[in-house]
Amino acid sequence: MKKRYLTAALLAAALTSFSQQTTPYVKKRIARTDVQALFSFYTQDNDHSAVTGGQGSENLQVYTSQVSINVNKDSINTFHLDGGVDVISSASTDRIDFEMSSASKVDARSHVRIGYNRLLPAKRVNAGATASFSIESDYLSIGGGLSWSYTSPSQQREVSLAVQAYFDDLRWGRFENGRPQKLVYPEELRYKNWFDEYRRNSVNIEAGFLQTINRRMTLGIYPGIAYQQGLLSTPFHRIYFMDRTEGVEKLPSGRLKIPVGLQLNTFLGSRWVLRTSYRYYYDDFGIVAHAVNIESAIKVSRVFTVTPFVRVYTQQSSDYFKPYDRHNATDTYYTSDYDLSSFESFKPGVGLRYAPFARRGAITFNDIEMRYALYHRTDGMQAHMITLFFNYTVEREKVLR
Repeated sequence: MKKRYLTAALLAAALTSFSQQTTPYVKKRIARTDVQALFSFYTQDNDHSAVTGGQGSENLQVYTSQVSINVNKDSINTFHLDGGVDVISSASTDRIDFEMSSASKVDARSHVRIGYNRLLPAKRVNAGATASFSIESDYLSIGGGLSWSYTSPSQQREVSLAVQAYFDDLRWGRFENGRPQKLVYPEELRYKNWFDEYRRNSVNIEAGFLQTINRRMTLGIYPGIAYQQGLLSTPFHRIYFMDRTEGVEKLPSGRLKIPVGLQLNTFLGSRWVLRTSYRYYYDDFGIVAHAVNIESAIKVSRVFTVTPFVRVYTQQSSDYFKPYDRHNATDTYYTSDYDLSSFESFKPGVGLRYAPFARRGAITFNDIEMRYALYHRTDGMQAHMITLFFNYTVEREKVLR
């Protein structure tokens, strides 16, 4: 399941003014709160469900709502709070225990994240920390992270580093019994415990180097490394072997990932911005992938911007993937999850943004944007995504004497 998180951090500038006549020096500070709301709908279909061993319906719908609040108390301190709920309806989830019902097809995920950033102007450093919590029927995740960035005196170079860690418990039963019970396997395979481990820990490290090349062009380089340890198999993914026996997916207990991203933004005029990016990915499951993104924001009027975009992706299969009924029971590791197979994907789309000139006041409507994307994968999967984004600002003026 793809899980998407929305984050934003804005710094308000300090304002100063001098009184006229005989009043003393007055400094005006703007406390600013930015509120973003995101609503999206995702639907997909295909015939390679890992829940049923690489064959069967992958029909899925996800309804997402998320709110992000960033409070700039002053030009130094910024607080973040965001949270949301995903409602998931999946035909394949209904096949885990063969008890077919509308209730068993629906799942929900809730998540919340809090954070704090502090700007150290003298050192040109911005440091931050976050904590997160997420829960779904088959897992509970607690996370935390630290971030650091430095901006050069010329404002033309920025260096950043972020570290995040997540600690997941993959047992079921929280929604039904109020406490985790056990891993859930397909009904016909519950005659034994296939795994002794039920935890998964992840650490992600990402660096960033952003350079202004000239007045119209910026280049970013984003290398990273991630490591996962624990139960990386999905216990309710079935495997059908060539000898007609059955089992559950089995993957190594450690996974190393190395992504590297490049991004080039070019201002082609006052009304046109071209954003291009490339991402290379490698992991020790045997997957090698390449992704290219092209996005062009074109300002068609004072308040409207149209943004066509496209993403092209290609992936080399994991060493442990084979289709339905192709695995040997003597193999050490095996999966029929087509997310780990070889495929190419193509995702075109378009966005429309309405952004009136902002006025200073208690509440300011900044912009609203709607995006649509079509996703097609060479294994037959097709998906549609619609996203609606709102952005408001609340400002309060504080007077210091």
